[in-house]
Amino acid sequence: MTAAPAPAASHVLAPETARRRYVTVSALFWFPIGLYVPSLVLILGERGLALAAVAAVLSSQGLTVALLELPTGGLSDVLGRRAVLAAGGLLSFAGLLLLALGTAPWVLIAGVVLMGASRALASGPAEAWYVDMAQAHSGPGAELRTGLSRGSSAMGASLAVATLLGGLLPWLFAGSGLAEATGGTVLPLSLPGLLSAALVLCYLAYVLLRLPEPPRAPSTLRSVLGSVPGTIASGVRLATRERVVRKVVLTTAAVGAALGAIELLTPGRAAAITGASESGAVVYAGLATAGFASSSLGARLAPLLARLTGGSGRAVLTALAGMACGLALLGISAPGAGEAASSPAVVTGVLGYVLVYLCLGAAGPNENDLLHHRVASSARATALSVQSLALQAVASLGGLVAGLLPLGPLPLLLTAALVGAGALMWVRAVPDGPRPGHPDGADAVAAPAAGGEPGR
Repeated sequence: MTAAPAPAASHVLAPETARRRYVTVSALFWFPIGLYVPSLVLILGERGLALAAVAAVLSSQGLTVALLELPTGGLSDVLGRRAVLAAGGLLSFAGLLLLALGTAPWVLIAGVVLMGASRALASGPAEAWYVDMAQAHSGPGAELRTGLSRGSSAMGASLAVATLLGGLLPWLFAGSGLAEATGGTVLPLSLPGLLSAALVLCYLAYVLLRLPEPPRAPSTLRSVLGSVPGTIASGVRLATRERVVRKVVLTTAAVGAALGAIELLTPGRAAAITGASESGAVVYAGLATAGFASSSLGARLAPLLARLTGGSGRAVLTALAGMACGLALLGISAPGAGEAASSPAVVTGVLGYVLVYLCLGAAGPNENDLLHHRVASSARATALSVQSLALQAVASLGGLVAGLLPLGPLPLLLTAALVGAGALMWVRAVPDGPRPGHPDGADAVAAPAAGGEPGR
């Protein structure tokens, strides 16, 4: 495949402009997702699925992501960031409609699969676009942590506001006769998904109009298909051979196990406290809103944490240790099957939940700051896809395991141990900035093929 031309000056944005657009596109992507988060597990239950079946349906999203993460990351590195982001928006629109209106299990599974494909397509290109712009303007040593922090903060804030709204909508329309008027097709729990589908169109328009890219050499289908496998292989090689990138992937997998358990168990725990799915959605929405707001705050504080602890690696260690403590609080406060939660247990659980997401927000930008300084632009989205694959695949497995274990402390205490083990991986200091021995970072992916393990 002919090498892509160098970026034209007209397509290179100033760092402040690129940062602002990255923050905006992050908020626009995650707001529709936040809208349907409180109702997803509950609407699957209202459609007649048992908890184990809900876990199986949700796992199909993780399986879809697992199958498509690397190919879609390779597509982004070969075809460009904007085209892949737009394709993800279209699939998200279709998936949300199916989840909101579907009644048959196969339709719901199709919706979840489409959402998984959308997540795979959108898991890295926006961030890769921002880093490409920053380094095109300021060179390989461009300061990235601030932009990554603000993008993650915008994601958390967007999720917080949207989740609160998504939890209130079903409650506001409970008893409205909506289900009877539509023959059971549209439930109060369907409304967040329908609104999300409409907002995805706004995201799609912004991607197409506001994310410029340098022109690329013309590609044929054959050349694209021929280039993607090599890009994927380079990304996987980097993730397994580069010490810091390997740490990022493994700790992301541990976090995925924790999130999978939390996302499966918390909605039912909220509904059990209130005694009804609609009011449970409101309680869960409030809790999730607090969690996402904490994640936004943690991401905003990520650069400060790195300065206080002496670098991004130490900041990751501190954040993951705090997350493990939050998971332990969630575990010890979880009631068993048939047990009522006491007020102290509820308070402890809320504190643990908030601590988990606060530390999650602080860890992410610091991990990715280390990642991007060790990955070349030609495989940046692929490396992010490897990271996302670890998160989604293990989250899916974590949800399945949590659904099979008895209700109570065990599932969350197990994930606390996993995240704690991940934190220990960062005890050894990791230098910030471009990889040692490769100050320009340009051959970060090619280096493993030459033999030896880079970064040591």
